[in-house]
Amino acid sequence: MRDRSDPPPNESETYSPGNSNGPPDLRLVHYNDVYHIDASSAEPVGGAARFITLMEHYRHADQFKGQPELITLFSGDAFNPSLESSITKGTHMHPILNNIGTNAAALGNHDLDFGVRQFRYLASKCKFPWLVANILDPALGEDVPIGNCKRTHMLTSSNGIKIGLIGLGEREWLETINSLPPNLIYKSASETAKELVPQLRAEGAEIVIAITHMREPNDNKLAEQTDGIIDIILGGHDHYYNHSLIKGTHVLRSGTDFKQLSYLEARRKPDDPKRWDVNITRRDVTSAIPKHGATVKLVEKLTSTLNATLQKPVGYTAAPLDARFRTVRLKESNIGNFVCDIMRHYYSGDCCIMASGTIRGDQVYVPGPLLMKDIMNCFPFEDPVVVIKASGKNIWLALENSVSQFPALEGRFPQVSNITFEFDASKPAGERIVSATIGGEPVDLERKYVLVTRGYMGRGKDGYDSLLIQSEGGECEEIVSEENGILISMMLRQYFLSLRVMGKWKNWGNAINRHWDTVQSKVSTSHPHIAPQDQRSPYDSAASKKGGWDNWTPEKLRSRRASVGMREESDAESDDEGEGAGDTHEAEHEVEDIDKELQIMRRVVRKWSRIAGVHCSVGDELKEGEFEIDWTKAIAPRIEGRIVMVGGGDA
Repeated sequence: MRDRSDPPPNESETYSPGNSNGPPDLRLVHYNDVYHIDASSAEPVGGAARFITLMEHYRHADQFKGQPELITLFSGDAFNPSLESSITKGTHMHPILNNIGTNAAALGNHDLDFGVRQFRYLASKCKFPWLVANILDPALGEDVPIGNCKRTHMLTSSNGIKIGLIGLGEREWLETINSLPPNLIYKSASETAKELVPQLRAEGAEIVIAITHMREPNDNKLAEQTDGIIDIILGGHDHYYNHSLIKGTHVLRSGTDFKQLSYLEARRKPDDPKRWDVNITRRDVTSAIPKHGATVKLVEKLTSTLNATLQKPVGYTAAPLDARFRTVRLKESNIGNFVCDIMRHYYSGDCCIMASGTIRGDQVYVPGPLLMKDIMNCFPFEDPVVVIKASGKNIWLALENSVSQFPALEGRFPQVSNITFEFDASKPAGERIVSATIGGEPVDLERKYVLVTRGYMGRGKDGYDSLLIQSEGGECEEIVSEENGILISMMLRQYFLSLRVMGKWKNWGNAINRHWDTVQSKVSTSHPHIAPQDQRSPYDSAASKKGGWDNWTPEKLRSRRASVGMREESDAESDDEGEGAGDTHEAEHEVEDIDKELQIMRRVVRKWSRIAGVHCSVGDELKEGEFEIDWTKAIAPRIEGRIVMVGGGDA
């Protein structure tokens, strides 16, 4: 076992002024943009448990005895996006941030993804302040930042040095968030720093640190335009490690996702005690670092809560949702139409193209409750939705690519919104599109359209070279980047939240409600909603244990899957506890068993159908009176003839 005094592995010196004799006057750790609490499979593996081992080293190792206590600063983005946050709305992260020993944080764009009200709830659970000085909400008062963050903060180190902190964000990410209060005021980061840093100095700050959530060029611009009044800029938003020294100001970003951190030692300059020399060490969080025992238990506890939540209904469908590969990779599907419409209306785009490989369920989601795990299993990818400006020619080429491998079951086959096209599969690849429209009008090859798609496609994957963004060497202009976009799973989660009529989420704020009301009204023009009826059938748990084919009728399956009750959105953190919890957990386990048996049945039937040459069709929608649920509107996605094959044989 490693001695606590031994340095952790994978240390590299990022910057040294060459004058690091004697103990430091200040010791700092910086990290930014963390999303997953579990370790990944590739090095550096990251993970909260190993990250906190490093934090314990910097706090308590023998080599640091007698030195100032550690100050830990975070540069934003913790509460989203991740598959975990799609379930928890960010509540799984604040215990980790607290246990790291964070002293202050900058507000990140994704910290607002669930609305300002949820951010304020999460911030109230944190044992440290959140800062942003240049994004103000006049509804809260004069010069009050969004979410009641602080503009500046003063820390006093254990040896009495006063550290002035200022939080700053950028205009670019502010313009991509759809759930913000109206009339926000954005102020120049540089001008705000020039206004507030002198005030921090007047209050006794001996060193000034800006904690920012901005792209590196904006941090560099901040350093250029403030002429050394800021000693250190600790940045976030970018997911890589980098350091530069500009006009005497250190500009540093420290990786992402608990995979890296920066350890800084600051010493007063011998010839100018008002200025600072800074040593910067990079640490990669690799598998060679042991896990912190208490954090392992905390992560297990948080993960077990997530697993229980996966078994709970979050929505209801009155129509069978056809997510089979043989459907989504060969033809238009109702689930593809539904998801693409949500994506397009969420960002008010002209059109949407989504590669069908995005849809991973490979099954028909029958009418009835939709569980959280159904959404996560069907849309498991963690590349966010992006928005690009693409020419009609580039979109036409994207459609050509999408059908170029037909009838192979290729993930590049499209699902679309506000696009219709005909293709002839008998023609050579690259010449198959016969006609195409956007918004009902023929595609104008010269016009620039606002296209909503996946980040995967904006990077030219699956042959979508024509959608490659400019920063990747392509022609398309990036409007909402991968860093600013949200996951499809989270988008769907919020859509189902907007359909709730009972047990509404208590932190569903006015701004996010207004946005989703608009999206919902537009999506429902193609995919109707069905109002709930207060006639839920009683569920007989004892009868379900008797076995027999009677328990496998569609009605009985719907009743059994709904027996765990809806996901209680009004309670932001806890799952079912106390009286009745045992019955609920028993129902959850039964639903899990049902779904395992259904998966086996699907595999067997699929194989038998292929051997026997039998084609299985999708079942009927629920009839009037069969929608027996009282807590949400049901969805009924439709096929609309968006994709038509005019030659080349049957799909």
